Amino acid sequence: MGTAQDGRRCVRRRSRARRKERQRVSRPRIVITGLGGISALGTNAPAIWNAMKTGTNGIAPIDIPEKDELKAKLAAQVRELPDHGFERRLLLTTSRFGLLAMIAAKEALSDSGIIDHGIDPLRTGAIIGTGIFGGDVIDTNYKAILLEKKKRTDIFLVPQAMPSSPAVHVSMAFGLKGPVYGTSSACSSANHAFAAALDTLRAGRADVMIAGGSDAPLNFGVLKAWDSMRILSRNGCRPFSADRDGLVLGDGAGAVVLETEDHARARGATILAELAGAGLTADAGDIVAPDMDGAARAMEQCLADADLARGDVQYVNAHGTGTMGNDKTETQAIRRAFGAHADSLAVSSTKSMHGHCMGASGALEMIAAVGTVRDGILPPTLGYANPDPECDLDYVPNKPRKADVAAVISNSFAFGGSNAVIAVKRA
Repeated sequence: MGTAQDGRRCVRRRSRARRKERQRVSRPRIVITGLGGISALGTNAPAIWNAMKTGTNGIAPIDIPEKDELKAKLAAQVRELPDHGFERRLLLTTSRFGLLAMIAAKEALSDSGIIDHGIDPLRTGAIIGTGIFGGDVIDTNYKAILLEKKKRTDIFLVPQAMPSSPAVHVSMAFGLKGPVYGTSSACSSANHAFAAALDTLRAGRADVMIAGGSDAPLNFGVLKAWDSMRILSRNGCRPFSADRDGLVLGDGAGAVVLETEDHARARGATILAELAGAGLTADAGDIVAPDMDGAARAMEQCLADADLARGDVQYVNAHGTGTMGNDKTETQAIRRAFGAHADSLAVSSTKSMHGHCMGASGALEMIAAVGTVRDGILPPTLGYANPDPECDLDYVPNKPRKADVAAVISNSFAFGGSNAVIAVKRA
């Protein structure tokens, strides 16, 4: 015979289940209608995806003026910018990471067809993540003051360098007057931007959101700081391989156009995929060491939010930085989140190709997630040479693979234990 406490628990469970069911019925489906990107793999999203699905390595010797003073010699670097046509007033007030964001957003908007249809500026916003700030202009201005003895910085240094610069400059470039702000959670910044945009659209605060991430950490001051952490690879990014020796930094940006399904269908948009859900957690532990529990809970929450069972997911785009601790911990977290189904999952790290682009990484990995569900091709983990007993999943080593993929999750786990996971479904 059950106790009164058992009865109350049963009532609470039923109440939670009813709330979840009402939420699923009432909340709108959020779809992806445009993609944009720029990275070492290419200056647009199709070029980036083509490089990913063919296993092209964008990591090469770094090329900045102070490269001889750095220990790390490799980077995944955007070496040439495409013609973009932005006004001089915008270029004067932003730095490289803001410009990269504008380039990615412009492509995503064009890809979505919404510019030709007509944007309602009051119902359209932008949320762009960044993990660092405008380090290039900080370097330039500090050198001018300390070495060249100039009396003042550039008048626009603050707006050029501020972490919200990518979001606000995207809004100014395209006249967006809906919700506009930046997210900054180190390596999880782009996935937090996607999650925030997802919630914004579900809540009815906008009909269309541009979301993504941008970072430009390949400047002397930032690279010197990373040198001191001793986690940059001297030999290349080799996630999950037993001989991995660290991460390789990169720069770049990625953006998507997100809409409610009703809005997209009303204007006849091509729906590329569905942004089905997100899971957000914190480790509340070590500032740099990852925690399996926090990562696993983020994946579990993402599956629940996306209404996905474990077996519905065929591919995980891993955070996969190439450090000893991260890759082992992420493997353990995937095993806990997916249980026995983990042995059937394909898992790969595209950072082995585009490098760790900090706040832009999740946005570039969104391109991989959308490409995978649309084309049925698993991007590989390059540089995988030797199995690690503590990393015992299918990492799609070195060569792409065809697969029928209906749902993907993409992981981002940041310093400070800030975890963000998103789910993408086939349209």
